[in-house]
Amino acid sequence: MTKAKRFEGCILGGAIGDAWGSGFENQFEQEDDTFYLIGNPKVKLPTWGITDDTQLTLATIEVIIDNGKITPELIANQFLHYYQKRKLRGVGSSTYKALKELSFGGHWSQVGRRGEYAAGNGAAMRIAPLAFVQEIKNSEIRDICLITHNNDEAYIGAMCIVIAIREILNGNWTGKSNLIDLIIKQIPDTRVRDRLIEIKDIENLEEIGEKGNDGYVVNSVPLAIAAANKVQEIGIEQMFTQLIDIGGDTDTNCSIAGQIAGTLIGKTGIPLDLINKLEALDDYNWIESTINRYREKKGV
Repeated sequence: MTKAKRFEGCILGGAIGDAWGSGFENQFEQEDDTFYLIGNPKVKLPTWGITDDTQLTLATIEVIIDNGKITPELIANQFLHYYQKRKLRGVGSSTYKALKELSFGGHWSQVGRRGEYAAGNGAAMRIAPLAFVQEIKNSEIRDICLITHNNDEAYIGAMCIVIAIREILNGNWTGKSNLIDLIIKQIPDTRVRDRLIEIKDIENLEEIGEKGNDGYVVNSVPLAIAAANKVQEIGIEQMFTQLIDIGGDTDTNCSIAGQIAGTLIGKTGIPLDLINKLEALDDYNWIESTINRYREKKGV
């Protein structure tokens, strides 16, 4: 499979996970013991819709396309552009803080949230396109992460996604071995690494989800990687279904898992009905045009 087809699969897989998971984010099943005199109320089915997970990923790709270089300043300005156009949806607290301070003239290196509350999955959810940029340094990826999340755990969580995708691009992971083992060897001693070590031999995704499924990077990123690790076994649709059933930050968990799995299997490995649902969204034109512009830029 060509690198361009893997890129397409990455972006589509992530967008589908985001759109599907967004309707279930932080929902909890509750037993309904209410007595209804005339029938039961109609159940409102969750609707698909992309959020900032996909939107900020697309904004990152646009910087790659439109500039001869990738810098945190260019990335921050692109994020700010969409924030000021009020186009971003579902923005987390750390990202919102950064965007708000950028809009008041804050410097990209100073607006990112610091401390424990900055250890979210917001950097990891938008970092996938940088895995396709061979010449970028890890220090540059870290700077791009700290625009919104000035936290080492958040950065290492994001690097896990970059490493996972690069292992696919380099032919080192084909879905038949344990992706988690490959990542553990390449990251420093952190809570993210500790969680990956803890779960690497657990087969049941639900059991992994019980350790945490929210937006804390130590919970979200390992869970998403563990899900992607099973895509050849269960298929991408079942992968998304299991993550949604686990609950928590379903849009981002599904988006990250979808980016990794989509890179591995490409668009042709994604069921047509999921592609059709994504194509029905108003934002699909943005997704499609960004992928096509990337192809033209890279001459593929």
